[in-house]
Amino acid sequence: MKKFTVTVLDTTGIQPYIFGSNRLRENIGASYLVSQATDDWARNALNTLKAKINQEIYAFDPEQNQPEAKPRIEDDGLAAELVYAGGGNTILLFSDRQYAVQFTQILSKRILEEAPGINLVAVHQEFDWDSQSLYHVVQNLMKNDLDSKKRSRIPSAPLLGLGVTATCRTTQLIAVKMSDPFENDEPYLISTEIDAKLKVVSKANDKLQKMFASALGSYEFPLRTDKMGRSEGDSSYVAVVHADGNGLGKRFQNFGKDKCNRDYIIAMRKLSHSVNQAGINALIKVIKILVKSIEVDTDGKRKVKGKFEIKNNYLPFRPLVYGGDDVTFVCDGRLGLELAAMYLEALENEPIADGKIKACAGICVVKTHYPFARAYQLSEDLCRKAKSFVKDEKKLGKEDFSALDWHLAASGLSGSISEIRDREYKVPAGSLSMRPISLKKEIDRDWRTWQAFTKVVKHLNEDEDWKGRHNKVIALRDVLRQGIEATQKFLKNYRIKDEQLPTFPESSGGSENLAKDGWLDRVCGYFDAIEAMEFYISLREESDADLPTENKTAE
Repeated sequence: MKKFTVTVLDTTGIQPYIFGSNRLRENIGASYLVSQATDDWARNALNTLKAKINQEIYAFDPEQNQPEAKPRIEDDGLAAELVYAGGGNTILLFSDRQYAVQFTQILSKRILEEAPGINLVAVHQEFDWDSQSLYHVVQNLMKNDLDSKKRSRIPSAPLLGLGVTATCRTTQLIAVKMSDPFENDEPYLISTEIDAKLKVVSKANDKLQKMFASALGSYEFPLRTDKMGRSEGDSSYVAVVHADGNGLGKRFQNFGKDKCNRDYIIAMRKLSHSVNQAGINALIKVIKILVKSIEVDTDGKRKVKGKFEIKNNYLPFRPLVYGGDDVTFVCDGRLGLELAAMYLEALENEPIADGKIKACAGICVVKTHYPFARAYQLSEDLCRKAKSFVKDEKKLGKEDFSALDWHLAASGLSGSISEIRDREYKVPAGSLSMRPISLKKEIDRDWRTWQAFTKVVKHLNEDEDWKGRHNKVIALRDVLRQGIEATQKFLKNYRIKDEQLPTFPESSGGSENLAKDGWLDRVCGYFDAIEAMEFYISLREESDADLPTENKTAE
């Protein structure tokens, strides 16, 4: 009999930890610390344990891409083996429970010292390698023990201060020092948590620059949101984009099912690595297209498609959470829709160990200094809206597909996305918004697609009837609120060509009626396009539609 202990690690409260600040540098440091806590630091903790107990340990490294590599805990007398780290979870095997406990203590101590605010959750279970399924043990730990421990964990209740203490501007906890000067920012009071985040910003930026060096060329990622293309006289907007794969959790479960223990370990390593690589490759493609879109004008200024000047040498784009199917990035507000669609398309074209990935994205465009945590929360809600749209369509017989949803907040935000839609986009004629939309046309009668949407935006920006006629476009927007009859009168009175609006792709169901009426099935096809006219810049040339896969094909 070979008795081992399985350990599963997870973290809680990650979203508020990363996105709870309005300062991009703090978000960058927080994201880096979270990625370190359950990945690199876990490997380091294993090495510390190795030195402490003087026994062999295997800390599997996915960068070497050798999922079948030896030594193995069941054959080679190891004290511990890292199964895999991915999707926010880390799974390990130990030859003795006391080693599992010691490892957890080593890792917990480092997190407390170097990343205060991150909450680590660990569960352990002994199992027999020869008679029990590692797959079932891990699933049980994740579904029952881990969830139970998360729910039963006593929330941290730190002392918020006394009458003689100063307060951190970000966390409202006790301040311990002033921040170091950065560019034109004045130093401000910070807590130990914010101090830890700011200390690693340089490391986080170096890691990101190195990872995407092949696509970046001479450009750099910005450390401030106001470095993302803002220029004098322009309104300054930033887009927060959150994307997440469709049903990846179930695919991980199914991929490891009905396999012997070692085959399960190999399968999880392959799938985890391929998903991580797919996300990175997709971002590389996006960055390459963005870099290619930057042109030098006659005045020597570098502009994105001639539309707006970039700040110094900074790319108007920065990934915050990356690797895997769960990705969050920020960019200039005028690029949010296009970059999100480009990322989803690139991700679809990346192979993983069990096929291809479909994903959804939520895009929230807000003023540059709008509270970041609120913008991120809305982007996450919009991503969920897109996922619900996919699920509803799948119930009607569609295959899985990618989708996106967005909100353009020219002013403030009040209420949830559902409340905003009910308040601002519901009229007697139906819904002014066609969102969410699918990335690609899945069946012949689809019309709520990215292709259709962008075609209409392009026509409104470039056609003779509409180009440069701001008041006319605004008048159309107001008329669309009144329904089909008012829209038809508008087209006749303004002598619009053929008395119809820009047409949707011919294969779209009911596209002729949509162009003449502005509405189809109580959904308006043009209101979203009018709103997005100043927030959409097409970056791709025809030759960029399908860039080659950047790295290795998944095994």
